[in-house]
Amino acid sequence: MAKTLAGATVVDTPAALAEEAADLFVRTAADAITGRGRFMVALAGGATPRGLYARLAAEPFRARMDWHRTWVSFGDERCVPPTDPESNYRMARETLLAHVPVPPGQIFRIDGEAADAARAAEEYERRLRAAFEPGLVRFDLILLGMGLDGHVASLFPGSPALDEKDRLVIAVETRAAVVAKRITLTPPVLNAARRVLFLIAGAEKARSVADVLRNPASSLPGARVRPTEGVVTWLLDRAAAEGLR
Repeated sequence: MAKTLAGATVVDTPAALAEEAADLFVRTAADAITGRGRFMVALAGGATPRGLYARLAAEPFRARMDWHRTWVSFGDERCVPPTDPESNYRMARETLLAHVPVPPGQIFRIDGEAADAARAAEEYERRLRAAFEPGLVRFDLILLGMGLDGHVASLFPGSPALDEKDRLVIAVETRAAVVAKRITLTPPVLNAARRVLFLIAGAEKARSVADVLRNPASSLPGARVRPTEGVVTWLLDRAAAEGLR
């Protein structure tokens, strides 16, 4: 049974988290399609979203979605080919996109294999701007996980990218991950979303979760996610919420 701690919804297990997230995903999509004619979502990589994608690809959630009016983007990508095991796109394709009828032209993959990551980031930003209303890239839903160090998307603690004000998509490099070069959405995009959904499971994330949700002065990237005209939903399993008790 779900309960609330420090503003977060807490469920017992990763499986329950995936179920709760799938229901919220489908309801958010339905509201967007009813109100604006389409559903614009940015997917996350990582182990926890994988469970959500598997549920969305199965019944009853698969049948509840209007996939033909769904537009899929990505919150970040490692600079690897789409066939690489580290690719966020590959994970999303294998668990979700290969099993649902989203039109191929409505799936915006980040060109992680590009020789010039900065140019690939510029091209992805151009595609996003073209897909949305002029001057406004506002996702209906952005999915985010959280790394062991507290990073979200590919915005790492202490990174200058956290202070980006103008660009929507940038190339970054970090020493904190196996794949150092990445392409990521920036805080202005995250904070323009109608809804941001954090999906976090595991005791190893509990300290970072507690820092963001309990500490008003937190310097972790998750604390920077504060949509100006949207909402943030935190969905945790019991282990990830341990520091909130």
